[in-house]
Amino acid sequence: MPVSTVLLYILGIVVVALGVLLSILLHEAGHFFFAKLFKVRVGQFMVGFGKTLWSRKIGETEFGVKALPLGGYISMSGMYPPIKPGGKARTASTGFFQTLVQDAGPAVVETLDPEPDDQDDRSGFFKTLVSDARSASADTILPGHEDRVFYKLAIWKRIIIMLGGPAMNLVIATVLLAIILTSFGIQQIVPTVDSVQKCVLPASSTSTTCPADYTPTPAAKAGFRTGDKILSLNGVAVTSWTQTVDIIEKLPNKKVTAVVLRDGHRVTLVATPLLSSRYETNPVTGAVVKGSNGKPIVHNVGFLGIGPSVAIVKQPISAVGPTVWADTANVAGVVINLPQRLVGVWNAAFGSAARDPNGPIGLVGVGRIAGQVAATPGVSLVQKFGTLLSLLASLNIALFVFNLIPLMPLDGGHIIGALWEGLKRGVAKLFRRPDPGPVDTAKVVPLTFAVVIVLGAMSLLLVYADIVKPITLPN
Repeated sequence: MPVSTVLLYILGIVVVALGVLLSILLHEAGHFFFAKLFKVRVGQFMVGFGKTLWSRKIGETEFGVKALPLGGYISMSGMYPPIKPGGKARTASTGFFQTLVQDAGPAVVETLDPEPDDQDDRSGFFKTLVSDARSASADTILPGHEDRVFYKLAIWKRIIIMLGGPAMNLVIATVLLAIILTSFGIQQIVPTVDSVQKCVLPASSTSTTCPADYTPTPAAKAGFRTGDKILSLNGVAVTSWTQTVDIIEKLPNKKVTAVVLRDGHRVTLVATPLLSSRYETNPVTGAVVKGSNGKPIVHNVGFLGIGPSVAIVKQPISAVGPTVWADTANVAGVVINLPQRLVGVWNAAFGSAARDPNGPIGLVGVGRIAGQVAATPGVSLVQKFGTLLSLLASLNIALFVFNLIPLMPLDGGHIIGALWEGLKRGVAKLFRRPDPGPVDTAKVVPLTFAVVIVLGAMSLLLVYADIVKPITLPN
């Protein structure tokens, strides 16, 4: 491999790595902004985990960079309420791995000693988790700041703080997609002729050559050429290849007048599509659809004998919203079916099954794809940069969707906790019962511990699969 190609490969990885770190930083900045807006004390704003490489205190918050660039977190006072009314609130963080260290770690090493007013039954591993979660980092709540805690905020404020991070990822993805669609464009099938089939061949034929007594296709007889841009069919202006196909398929054995742009001049061509049979296929999987009798569904349609071109087409700003929605829905579908897809990843990594190119991928795989994009020959630097931006946009949409999963320690878990508290208080008010007080979210720390273990195992599986059976770009 040439040195220049290797350097481009490395550059692609570096660009995406920096983009991921910036996305994580802005995610935590989303939490930080609203936490400060609602007067919650934030003790730390860190990028990375582990040993602190650099930090600086600005006001009451310590900003810093840590050794392992695997995420980030902000540390807010009082995400866990006290076990008893009037007790001391506890500090917790928004970070995924930080939550593991802060909440689960103390129980494993058994080094923390809960304060007397928060003492509960420590018998059993999971009760120890709950107890130590309440006790962790209590000394960061300074005297005079006892009311600047997360759990005392109005429920809607807590939800906004926790939505701040995922919302920032969605904003990043939207901005990147707006740049990509309007400035770089996307690959699109266009109504420009890329190929003209010379002869009519049976659908079952695998031959690519015409027999001596062949029947020319309607397109060949009419004089269509490669590069003809179809402007209209039977007086109807054509703007997409789908529209072209729809018109032709509805007019078997009927004359079609096509106006094409050829070498800067308008040319009129007249063709009569042949009657042809076409299997109905699933638009997503491409599989042939069968009827109630078990036989493939066949449609009789018009056939002309031309193939479309693929071009990079810039999109209007109005296309950004639908694109973001479609990408978000696709990622949500992957998350919903994650257990099944992970089975597929396992079978591919440890067996002979093929890796699903549309399945989940880890950071190692993302880096590999970024390197491939940057090192692809015959592609301009502008196109490569646009593809890398598209990769970062997809990652931010994935972060947006993933963080909304309603499980602790993810942001969605904290949001569900706030909503549950609102429901409990609403029911109590409706039936004129005493205010039940804040929901003790520390009680779900054992579940948090389990979720972290499962997601950690998932991450390791993806890393292994990305190494032994990576997803690669099509040639």
